[in-house]
Amino acid sequence: MKLAIIGAGGVRTPLIVKECLRKADSINLTELALMDIDVNHLQQIEKVTRSIIDETHSSVKRVITDNPVQALEGADYVITTFRAGGIESRIIDERVPLAQGVLGQETTGAGGFAMGIRSIPVLLGYIELMKDVCPNAWLINFANPSGMMAEAAIRAGGWTKTVGICDAPTEVQRVIAKFLNLPENEVYTEYFGLNHLGWTRAIKVHGKDLLPELMASIDHLPIKDLLPFTTSLLKSLQMIPNEYLYYYYYSKSAVNNILRNEQTRGEEILAANTRFYADLAELSEPEAIKERYTSYLEQRRLHYMQNETGKSMVDANEPITLELQGGYADVALRLIRSIEKGEKQIHIVNTLNQGAIHGLPDDCVVEVPCVVGKDMVQPVAIGDIPLDCLGLLARVKAYEQLTIAAAVEGSTEKAIQALTIHPLVADEKLAATLVTNFKKEFGEEFLAGVK
Repeated sequence: MKLAIIGAGGVRTPLIVKECLRKADSINLTELALMDIDVNHLQQIEKVTRSIIDETHSSVKRVITDNPVQALEGADYVITTFRAGGIESRIIDERVPLAQGVLGQETTGAGGFAMGIRSIPVLLGYIELMKDVCPNAWLINFANPSGMMAEAAIRAGGWTKTVGICDAPTEVQRVIAKFLNLPENEVYTEYFGLNHLGWTRAIKVHGKDLLPELMASIDHLPIKDLLPFTTSLLKSLQMIPNEYLYYYYYSKSAVNNILRNEQTRGEEILAANTRFYADLAELSEPEAIKERYTSYLEQRRLHYMQNETGKSMVDANEPITLELQGGYADVALRLIRSIEKGEKQIHIVNTLNQGAIHGLPDDCVVEVPCVVGKDMVQPVAIGDIPLDCLGLLARVKAYEQLTIAAAVEGSTEKAIQALTIHPLVADEKLAATLVTNFKKEFGEEFLAGVK
């Protein structure tokens, strides 16, 4: 089995490679192709990868290339994890909305819109290549905004064997299992929504829902400190929202908190990356490289959503391990194993609704638990959901679909309409200003459409 990773110059690639080699036999992996258009980053990341893996007994062929055809040819699975425009573009995604007093964030609101406009044509370009060189491959999308990208792949690209993944819902399960002192596989979290816009409405252990008990005593539980929500909100919802719902429930606070800081999250990461790659160039001993990589990941983890929420979102006392940092890798490899081996398991992924969430179209992409097996991804029935959740999901889904159409068609009109209906913009004049300013920053390629 051949697995290709597109966008392999990213800092999490070593964790994915490590997990691939560790589980190679269980997923029948024989070849791993790593592709990125940034050859320098690809080589630097390969240096890190060699420091954290043991290839002594590995028979997996590894190909490192900047040629997408070479990487994709004959692939059975393709993981897309690229960032169109790099971190520098993320900073523009953040700063343009913030200058207008609205949220500037990587995947949510106007920032997520800009990222989608840039990223969707790139993804569709890779899909056109896949149709020629690996027509039967499964596409597993990491690239943000993950849900929008998965829907673009399926509906605009016609690639039905697409699954979008994110580690946020799985991380909730991990934290809950740790809190209950139980193995993760004994805890089932009933989650529903869109990517970065969902809620956990049940936590089941041996069939019993423990969420009502958890909510009744949430004021006294340490788990509340790892969530960006007040306990009063949690108790009124009687659900655990995805952390990204912070931007909707506390939209003004989020913007004010970000503006209080000198740097956006993207600017922080760019500075951290610059230091990391400079240090990496000076290091040659594998142990020193591994130590620097681990500390880099830990610093990113410790500051996650800190600017936006004004508080730490992680357990600083949790032991630092590469395994803890490898959420995406674990999610992806467990998913591939289920598809490859036909071992039916439940995974929370982005796929077509197919009636799972009542009130949303069957052919839109949602993020729900799915039974995954040999060439199958079947959503678990969610049924009716609270009206406030449905209203927000429907509005954001309409925004996502308009953004996809704008990206494919190169339509300024649809781009403005998309932002106008987004809850975090919600103003036609502001939407038009944002689109104009994004065009100024990114030039002719922004909203150029798919040729």
